[in-house]
Amino acid sequence: MNELARVAAMSLSISAVERDTGLSKDTLRVWERRYGFPAPLRDAIGERAYSFDQVEKLRVIKRLLDAGHRPGRIVPLPIAELQLLSSSTVEQSSRKVPDALRSGDLASYMTLLRRHEISHLRTELGRALSRHGVARFVTEVVSPFSIAVGDAWIRGQMEIFEEHMYTEAMQAVLRLAIASIPEPAAAAHPRVLLTTFPGEPHGLGLLMAEAMLALEGAHCLSLGVQTPLWDIVRASAAHRSDIVALSFSGSMNPNQVFDGLTELRQKLPSAVRVWAGGGAPVLHRRRIGGVEPMSSLEQIAVELRRAQDAVNPV
Repeated sequence: MNELARVAAMSLSISAVERDTGLSKDTLRVWERRYGFPAPLRDAIGERAYSFDQVEKLRVIKRLLDAGHRPGRIVPLPIAELQLLSSSTVEQSSRKVPDALRSGDLASYMTLLRRHEISHLRTELGRALSRHGVARFVTEVVSPFSIAVGDAWIRGQMEIFEEHMYTEAMQAVLRLAIASIPEPAAAAHPRVLLTTFPGEPHGLGLLMAEAMLALEGAHCLSLGVQTPLWDIVRASAAHRSDIVALSFSGSMNPNQVFDGLTELRQKLPSAVRVWAGGGAPVLHRRRIGGVEPMSSLEQIAVELRRAQDAVNPV
Protein backbone atom coordinates (compact mmCIF):
# COMPACT_ATOMS: atom_id res chain seq x y z
CA MET A 1 0.00 0.00 0.00
CA ASN A 2 1.48 3.39 -1.01
CA GLU A 3 1.55 6.42 1.31
CA LEU A 4 -1.49 8.15 -0.20
CA ALA A 5 -3.56 4.98 0.05
CA ARG A 6 -2.44 4.48 3.65
CA VAL A 7 -3.45 8.04 4.54
CA ALA A 8 -6.85 7.61 2.89
CA ALA A 9 -7.47 4.35 4.76
CA MET A 10 -6.43 5.65 8.19
CA SER A 11 -7.61 9.25 8.25
CA LEU A 12 -10.73 11.39 8.17
CA SER A 13 -11.60 14.34 5.95
CA ILE A 14 -12.26 17.76 7.47
CA SER A 15 -16.00 17.29 6.89
CA ALA A 16 -15.92 13.98 8.73
CA VAL A 17 -13.95 15.51 11.62
CA GLU A 18 -16.48 18.34 11.85
CA ARG A 19 -19.33 15.82 12.09
CA ASP A 20 -17.44 13.56 14.49
CA THR A 21 -16.22 16.19 16.95
CA GLY A 22 -18.69 19.06 16.63
CA LEU A 23 -15.83 21.45 15.85
CA SER A 24 -16.42 23.56 12.75
CA LYS A 25 -14.13 23.52 9.73
CA ASP A 26 -13.28 27.17 10.33
CA THR A 27 -12.28 26.41 13.92
CA LEU A 28 -10.04 23.54 12.80
CA ARG A 29 -8.30 25.75 10.23
CA VAL A 30 -7.82 28.61 12.71
CA TRP A 31 -6.30 26.27 15.31
CA GLU A 32 -4.01 24.80 12.64
CA ARG A 33 -2.62 28.26 11.88
CA ARG A 34 -2.60 29.62 15.43
CA TYR A 35 -1.53 26.62 17.51
CA GLY A 36 -0.01 24.20 15.01
CA PHE A 37 -2.70 21.66 15.92
CA PRO A 38 -4.32 19.80 14.36
CA ALA A 39 -1.62 19.10 11.77
CA PRO A 40 -3.36 17.15 9.00
CA LEU A 41 -1.65 15.41 6.12
CA ARG A 42 -2.93 15.82 2.56
CA ASP A 43 -4.71 13.23 0.48
CA ALA A 44 -4.32 12.54 -3.25
CA ILE A 45 -6.25 15.67 -4.24
CA GLY A 46 -4.64 17.92 -1.65
CA GLU A 47 -7.46 17.89 0.89
CA ARG A 48 -6.76 17.77 4.62
CA ALA A 49 -6.58 14.26 6.08
CA TYR A 50 -6.71 13.92 9.88
CA SER A 51 -5.22 10.91 11.65
CA PHE A 52 -7.31 9.07 14.23
CA ASP A 53 -4.89 10.16 16.98
CA GLN A 54 -5.57 13.78 16.11
CA VAL A 55 -9.31 13.19 16.00
CA GLU A 56 -9.22 11.55 19.43
CA LYS A 57 -7.35 14.55 20.85
CA LEU A 58 -9.89 16.87 19.22
CA ARG A 59 -12.69 14.95 20.95
CA VAL A 60 -11.03 15.47 24.35
CA ILE A 61 -10.55 19.16 23.57
CA LYS A 62 -14.22 19.51 22.61
CA ARG A 63 -15.28 17.95 25.91
CA LEU A 64 -13.10 20.39 27.81
CA LEU A 65 -14.44 23.32 25.81
CA ASP A 66 -17.97 22.20 26.69
CA ALA A 67 -16.89 22.20 30.34
CA GLY A 68 -15.82 25.86 30.08
CA HIS A 69 -12.09 25.71 29.29
CA ARG A 70 -10.58 28.18 26.82
CA PRO A 71 -9.03 26.97 23.53
CA GLY A 72 -5.86 29.05 23.92
CA ARG A 73 -5.03 27.15 27.08
CA ILE A 74 -5.90 23.60 26.09
CA VAL A 75 -5.36 23.18 22.33
CA PRO A 76 -1.53 23.29 22.55
CA LEU A 77 -1.41 20.75 25.40
CA PRO A 78 -0.32 17.13 24.79
CA ILE A 79 -3.00 14.46 25.07
CA ALA A 80 -1.72 13.18 28.44
CA GLU A 81 -2.16 16.61 30.04
CA LEU A 82 -5.59 17.00 28.46
CA GLN A 83 -6.69 13.71 29.98
CA LEU A 84 -5.44 14.78 33.42
CA LEU A 85 -7.29 18.07 33.03
CA SER A 86 -10.43 16.13 32.10
CA SER A 87 -10.13 14.10 35.28
CA SER A 88 -9.78 17.18 37.48
CA THR A 89 -12.71 18.84 35.72
CA VAL A 90 -14.85 15.81 36.41
CA GLU A 91 -13.83 15.68 40.07
CA GLN A 92 -14.95 19.27 40.52
CA SER A 93 -18.34 18.83 38.87
CA SER A 94 -19.03 15.50 40.56
CA ARG A 95 -19.18 17.23 43.93
CA LYS A 96 -22.55 18.63 42.82
CA VAL A 97 -24.08 15.13 42.62
CA PRO A 98 -25.78 14.08 45.90
CA ASP A 99 -24.01 11.11 47.49
CA ALA A 100 -27.23 9.10 47.85
CA LEU A 101 -28.08 9.40 44.19
CA ARG A 102 -24.49 8.88 43.06
CA SER A 103 -24.34 5.53 44.86
CA GLY A 104 -27.97 4.45 44.55
CA ASP A 105 -30.52 5.10 41.83
CA LEU A 106 -28.09 7.01 39.67
CA ALA A 107 -25.79 4.02 39.39
CA SER A 108 -28.66 1.84 38.19
CA TYR A 109 -29.75 4.48 35.67
CA MET A 110 -26.21 4.75 34.33
CA THR A 111 -25.99 0.97 34.04
CA LEU A 112 -29.17 0.88 31.96
CA LEU A 113 -27.84 3.65 29.74
CA ARG A 114 -24.50 1.94 29.19
CA ARG A 115 -26.31 -1.31 28.35
CA HIS A 116 -28.49 0.65 25.89
CA GLU A 117 -31.64 -0.54 27.66
CA ILE A 118 -33.43 2.72 26.89
CA SER A 119 -36.98 1.42 27.20
CA HIS A 120 -36.15 0.07 30.67
CA LEU A 121 -34.46 3.36 31.55
CA ARG A 122 -37.57 5.36 30.59
CA THR A 123 -39.69 3.04 32.71
CA GLU A 124 -37.44 3.52 35.74
CA LEU A 125 -37.37 7.28 35.26
CA GLY A 126 -41.16 7.28 35.04
CA ARG A 127 -41.34 5.42 38.33
CA ALA A 128 -38.98 7.95 39.91
CA LEU A 129 -41.23 10.73 38.66
CA SER A 130 -44.25 9.06 40.28
CA ARG A 131 -42.38 8.55 43.56
CA HIS A 132 -40.86 12.00 43.89
CA GLY A 133 -43.28 14.32 42.12
CA VAL A 134 -42.24 16.74 39.39
CA ALA A 135 -40.20 19.23 41.45
CA ARG A 136 -38.08 16.65 43.26
CA PHE A 137 -37.73 14.60 40.08
CA VAL A 138 -36.25 17.60 38.25
CA THR A 139 -33.92 18.73 41.05
CA GLU A 140 -32.97 15.37 42.57
CA VAL A 141 -32.96 13.07 39.54
CA VAL A 142 -32.73 14.94 36.23
CA SER A 143 -30.17 17.52 37.32
CA PRO A 144 -27.65 15.16 38.97
CA PHE A 145 -28.15 12.48 36.32
CA SER A 146 -27.35 15.07 33.66
CA ILE A 147 -24.20 16.06 35.57
CA ALA A 148 -23.15 12.41 35.74
CA VAL A 149 -23.70 11.96 32.00
CA GLY A 150 -21.67 15.12 31.37
CA ASP A 151 -18.89 13.76 33.58
CA ALA A 152 -18.82 10.52 31.61
CA TRP A 153 -18.70 12.51 28.38
CA ILE A 154 -15.74 14.58 29.61
CA ARG A 155 -13.87 11.44 30.64
CA GLY A 156 -14.43 9.93 27.21
CA GLN A 157 -16.45 7.12 28.77
CA MET A 158 -19.58 7.85 26.77
CA GLU A 159 -20.14 7.99 23.03
CA ILE A 160 -22.06 10.78 21.35
CA PHE A 161 -24.91 8.43 20.44
CA GLU A 162 -25.21 7.33 24.07
CA GLU A 163 -25.48 10.93 25.27
CA HIS A 164 -28.16 11.47 22.60
CA MET A 165 -30.04 8.38 23.80
CA TYR A 166 -29.98 9.74 27.34
CA THR A 167 -31.24 13.14 26.23
CA GLU A 168 -34.10 11.70 24.19
CA ALA A 169 -35.18 9.37 27.02
CA MET A 170 -35.11 12.13 29.63
CA GLN A 171 -36.89 14.60 27.36
CA ALA A 172 -39.69 12.09 26.79
CA VAL A 173 -40.22 11.66 30.53
CA LEU A 174 -40.05 15.40 31.20
CA ARG A 175 -42.62 16.15 28.49
CA LEU A 176 -44.99 13.68 30.13
CA ALA A 177 -44.35 15.36 33.47
CA ILE A 178 -45.09 18.81 32.05
CA ALA A 179 -48.26 17.55 30.35
CA SER A 180 -49.53 16.29 33.71
CA ILE A 181 -49.39 19.77 35.28
CA PRO A 182 -52.75 21.59 35.06
CA GLU A 183 -52.85 24.81 33.09
CA PRO A 184 -52.99 27.89 35.35
CA ALA A 185 -56.49 29.31 35.65
CA ALA A 186 -55.61 32.90 36.46
CA ALA A 187 -54.80 35.12 33.51
CA ALA A 188 -52.61 37.24 35.78
CA HIS A 189 -49.94 34.55 36.07
CA PRO A 190 -46.66 35.48 34.32
CA ARG A 191 -46.23 34.42 30.71
CA VAL A 192 -42.85 32.87 29.94
CA LEU A 193 -41.24 32.24 26.54
CA LEU A 194 -38.48 29.60 26.53
CA THR A 195 -35.84 28.92 23.88
CA THR A 196 -32.11 28.88 23.04
CA PHE A 197 -30.00 30.93 20.66
CA PRO A 198 -28.78 29.62 17.30
CA GLY A 199 -25.74 27.40 17.93
CA GLU A 200 -27.17 26.04 21.18
CA PRO A 201 -28.75 22.64 20.35
CA HIS A 202 -29.16 21.42 23.94
CA GLY A 203 -32.79 21.54 25.01
CA LEU A 204 -32.90 19.48 28.19
CA GLY A 205 -32.32 22.55 30.36
CA LEU A 206 -35.33 24.22 28.75
CA LEU A 207 -37.59 21.33 29.70
CA MET A 208 -36.28 21.31 33.27
CA ALA A 209 -36.99 25.03 33.56
CA GLU A 210 -40.41 24.66 31.93
CA ALA A 211 -41.38 21.97 34.43
CA MET A 212 -40.42 24.16 37.39
CA LEU A 213 -42.20 27.18 35.90
CA ALA A 214 -45.37 25.23 35.17
CA LEU A 215 -45.47 23.98 38.75
CA GLU A 216 -45.42 27.59 39.90
CA GLY A 217 -48.37 28.47 37.68
CA ALA A 218 -46.63 30.21 34.80
CA HIS A 219 -48.07 30.23 31.28
CA CYS A 220 -45.21 28.65 29.30
CA LEU A 221 -44.56 28.68 25.57
CA SER A 222 -41.45 26.83 24.42
CA LEU A 223 -40.00 27.48 20.96
CA GLY A 224 -37.53 24.63 21.32
CA VAL A 225 -33.90 25.22 20.46
CA GLN A 226 -31.92 27.53 18.16
CA THR A 227 -34.39 30.35 17.58
CA PRO A 228 -33.01 33.39 15.71
CA LEU A 229 -32.88 36.50 17.86
CA TRP A 230 -35.42 38.52 15.90
CA ASP A 231 -37.85 35.60 16.00
CA ILE A 232 -37.49 35.50 19.78
CA VAL A 233 -38.46 39.18 19.86
CA ARG A 234 -41.44 38.61 17.56
CA ALA A 235 -42.60 35.53 19.48
CA SER A 236 -42.33 37.41 22.76
CA ALA A 237 -44.60 40.14 21.42
CA ALA A 238 -47.10 37.62 20.01
CA HIS A 239 -47.13 35.65 23.28
CA ARG A 240 -47.33 38.86 25.33
CA SER A 241 -44.45 37.48 27.38
CA ASP A 242 -43.53 38.85 30.77
CA ILE A 243 -40.33 36.78 30.78
CA VAL A 244 -38.02 35.42 28.10
CA ALA A 245 -36.01 32.51 29.51
CA LEU A 246 -32.98 31.11 27.70
CA SER A 247 -30.78 28.09 28.40
CA PHE A 248 -27.06 27.88 27.67
CA SER A 249 -24.75 24.89 27.91
CA GLY A 250 -21.01 25.21 28.35
CA SER A 251 -20.50 24.47 24.65
CA MET A 252 -21.52 27.93 23.44
CA ASN A 253 -18.88 30.56 22.75
CA PRO A 254 -18.84 33.00 25.72
CA ASN A 255 -18.77 36.04 23.44
CA GLN A 256 -21.79 34.77 21.52
CA VAL A 257 -23.67 34.32 24.80
CA PHE A 258 -22.74 37.78 26.07
CA ASP A 259 -23.32 39.61 22.77
CA GLY A 260 -26.55 37.77 22.05
CA LEU A 261 -28.05 38.48 25.46
CA THR A 262 -26.96 42.13 25.26
CA GLU A 263 -28.65 42.54 21.86
CA LEU A 264 -31.79 40.69 22.93
CA ARG A 265 -32.10 42.88 26.03
CA GLN A 266 -31.88 45.96 23.83
CA LYS A 267 -34.55 44.73 21.41
CA LEU A 268 -37.12 43.62 23.98
CA PRO A 269 -39.35 46.10 25.82
CA SER A 270 -37.92 47.08 29.18
CA ALA A 271 -40.91 45.55 30.97
CA VAL A 272 -40.02 42.07 29.66
CA ARG A 273 -37.61 40.28 31.97
CA VAL A 274 -34.75 38.23 30.51
CA TRP A 275 -33.59 35.13 32.38
CA ALA A 276 -30.49 33.15 31.42
CA GLY A 277 -29.65 29.79 32.96
CA GLY A 278 -27.56 26.71 32.33
CA GLY A 279 -23.95 25.64 32.51
CA ALA A 280 -22.28 28.45 30.54
CA PRO A 281 -19.67 29.98 32.92
CA VAL A 282 -19.93 33.41 31.28
CA LEU A 283 -23.42 33.87 32.77
CA HIS A 284 -21.88 34.24 36.22
CA ARG A 285 -18.59 35.87 35.25
CA ARG A 286 -19.84 38.86 33.26
CA ARG A 287 -22.83 40.86 34.40
CA ILE A 288 -25.25 41.81 31.62
CA GLY A 289 -27.48 44.74 32.45
CA GLY A 290 -31.14 43.80 32.53
CA VAL A 291 -30.46 40.04 32.37
CA GLU A 292 -31.08 37.87 35.41
CA PRO A 293 -28.70 34.88 35.65
CA MET A 294 -30.32 31.74 37.10
CA SER A 295 -27.78 29.92 39.23
CA SER A 296 -30.09 27.04 40.14
CA LEU A 297 -33.46 25.51 39.36
CA GLU A 298 -34.63 26.42 42.85
CA GLN A 299 -34.09 30.11 42.04
CA ILE A 300 -36.86 29.93 39.43
CA ALA A 301 -39.65 29.85 42.02
CA VAL A 302 -38.23 32.86 43.87
CA GLU A 303 -37.80 34.96 40.73
CA LEU A 304 -41.19 33.93 39.38
CA ARG A 305 -42.90 35.17 42.53
CA ARG A 306 -41.19 38.52 42.02
CA ALA A 307 -42.42 38.58 38.44
CA GLN A 308 -45.92 37.63 39.66
CA ASP A 309 -45.92 40.63 41.98
CA ALA A 310 -44.95 42.86 39.06
CA VAL A 311 -47.66 41.42 36.80
CA ASN A 312 -50.35 41.51 39.49
CA PRO A 313 -49.39 44.15 42.07
CA VAL A 314 -51.36 44.36 45.30
